[in-house]
Amino acid sequence: MLKTIFRKENLKTTCIEFIGSFLVAIGIYNFAVNAGFPMTGFSGIAIILNRMVHIPIGVATILLNIPVAIVCYKLLGKRFFLRSMWCMVLSSVMIDYVGPLLPTYNGSRLLAAICTGVISGYGYALIYMQNSSTGGADFITMAVKALYPHLPLGKIILVFDLLVIVIGSIVFKDVDGFIYGAIVSYLFAVVVDKVMYGVNAGKLALIVTSDGKKISRVIEETCQRGCTLLKAEGGYRQDKKDVVMCACNNKQMYEVQMAVKEADPEAFVIVLESNEVHGEGFKMLQFGEQSKG
Repeated sequence: MLKTIFRKENLKTTCIEFIGSFLVAIGIYNFAVNAGFPMTGFSGIAIILNRMVHIPIGVATILLNIPVAIVCYKLLGKRFFLRSMWCMVLSSVMIDYVGPLLPTYNGSRLLAAICTGVISGYGYALIYMQNSSTGGADFITMAVKALYPHLPLGKIILVFDLLVIVIGSIVFKDVDGFIYGAIVSYLFAVVVDKVMYGVNAGKLALIVTSDGKKISRVIEETCQRGCTLLKAEGGYRQDKKDVVMCACNNKQMYEVQMAVKEADPEAFVIVLESNEVHGEGFKMLQFGEQSKG
């Protein structure tokens, strides 16, 4: 397993997993622990079972992980499973041995909740983007994502975490804990989605012009982005027009606008936000065996 992880072609992925695990450790140990936020995931469920039926927390965690790990192995494949086991060990080591080396935050619970959600969310997102996870409840969320790929990963995590927090708050009768836990979970979900799907976010330009071929050539020369030509007709004069459709990132869109303005001052440019763009020049995020990354 370690030989596969540290192969040259996987070295970049492993380094990103180290960074992600380090951020997870900071978010959890240095901000969340002292603030006493309710635990989510399998740890939170294990604590609830311990309170209700007196099952040892460690035993409960293992019992919860075994069936989920088996299902994950069958559904998401060997590579995802092995990398998840590696990240689970790595993040645990970071939390237990690296986190204590750094100062912990002992101030406002609200600020601690914000830092926990943002920092750990960014760390987990980096791990998820490598087609991996940290095991436990991540196996469930990734399995749901594989079965329903149209659902944003952050929203899946949010629903699961809030469910655990609600049950924990009822069992422990901790209303404040529920509020802070909900803040952490919401920020976590937002950051995960922004970081992961922000990779594919960009701009979409619709350029109405009388010379679509010229505009396409100018865009290609300016930022090496391909275009699609659509035939159109003016609504008032019924004159023939071309609509040039071009997807690119934010920086390139500015270059496109300047180039189009210079090439055809009369061109009509509409710029739209695009949440995701897939295809040449853009990376598509997938999970499990279907991933090529």
